[in-house]
Amino acid sequence: MIGAFAKFERALIRERQREGIALAKQRGAYRGHKKALGLNQFVELCRLAGAGARAGEPKAALAREFKNSRESLYQYLKAGVASGSSGANVK
Repeated sequence: MIGAFAKFERALIRERQREGIALAKQRGAYRGHKKALGLNQFVELCRLAGAGARAGEPKAALAREFKNSRESLYQYLKAGVASGSSGANVK
């Protein structure tokens, strides 16, 4: 009996949460995290990671240089490959 009541209450909480998220998206307040690298830094990162004198440098070293995580660096590079290193996917 108590379990059924808890389950019902949890469903109400989830419904209110979904409504709140939908309203926040309509207001434009649900946009996500600001990008860590600007367009110039993004282009430079793609250039350094892709070719040139530092092509063999570990990605972790590049991530430290740009004060970013290695995972974020890989996401930027993936976006660079998809957009041809033009920075079209970076704001």
